[in-house]
Amino acid sequence: MKPFSEIPFSVLDLAPIAQGRTAADAFRNTVALARHVEALGYKRFWLAEHHNINGIASSATAVLIGHVAAHTRTIRVGSGGVMLPNHAPLIIAEQFGTLETLFPGRIDLGLGRAPGSDGLTQRALRRDARSGLEFPALLDELRAFLRPAHPTQAVRAIPGEGLDIPIWLLGSSDYSARLAAELGLPFSFAGHFSPDGMAAMQLYRHLFKPSETLDKPYAMIGVPVIAADTDEAARRQATTQEQKFLSLIRGRRLQLQPPVEDMSTVWNDWEKAAVQQKLGAAIVGSPETVKRELQALVARTQADEVMIVSDFYELDDRLRSYEILAAIKQSDSVAPDHPDRAVAQ
Repeated sequence: MKPFSEIPFSVLDLAPIAQGRTAADAFRNTVALARHVEALGYKRFWLAEHHNINGIASSATAVLIGHVAAHTRTIRVGSGGVMLPNHAPLIIAEQFGTLETLFPGRIDLGLGRAPGSDGLTQRALRRDARSGLEFPALLDELRAFLRPAHPTQAVRAIPGEGLDIPIWLLGSSDYSARLAAELGLPFSFAGHFSPDGMAAMQLYRHLFKPSETLDKPYAMIGVPVIAADTDEAARRQATTQEQKFLSLIRGRRLQLQPPVEDMSTVWNDWEKAAVQQKLGAAIVGSPETVKRELQALVARTQADEVMIVSDFYELDDRLRSYEILAAIKQSDSVAPDHPDRAVAQ
């Protein structure tokens, strides 16, 4: 296992829309965050496909990936993920072929099989309810479009064919872990909302078969992290992510809410337990607390990479959290006070 300081840190962003703000504000914040974490040495910046959710603006995922890549220089940008059954494989091959052509060597294609939406929205996407069951066939078709074209091939992805675009399988259960292992692909586990299924990472390693893509398994873990200068400040900031999951449990899908002093005035006991179950892997606290818990998570899961998810009402608090994370990965020292921060241009 690598030393903790050598474990790459990456970022998953959903372009969250905070209460009282707009999708345009969310996009500006996404670019500012991407440029900030690029300067701090993070490896990847991924965006996730969701639809018909009031507080998430990353629905046109490929478009937003291109926007972020155009405003950064070195960080890898990709999907975490594109929900493949929502799309024709040819369309995804063309979209990501275009992105890879524009930003060579910087694009990742992470794929999931969930709808990323509710049933009515699923129908509006023209998604067949059975398409999730056909995920392996859709994946085979997509990978075929990204290989060098056969001379007699009638349908080709232009651009897309013959490009080296890393494909990741994403999952919150053992289904994608098994498929990624069988195909010899990298696997990313959604621990940020499914903490009970972390055994999927061990299963992936146990079943992994070497391939042209990987000669050994490579597993990433998603985890919610709220870091602040003190445990008390972090716990207060974490009430924003708790309210986010509470709104999902209530079926209301609210925009990001400002922190509150006391969540007992917001939820009942059953809701509290349900939210805490969803956020079972969440790490909240000061630099010392966060480092200790992150080190334990990496040791427990044997993760090759950590993808950080964070929900903050204010952008400055979110930027500060990623500063703290970058610092604690290298040493026990506290992050420097607010270095120069990139802003969207």
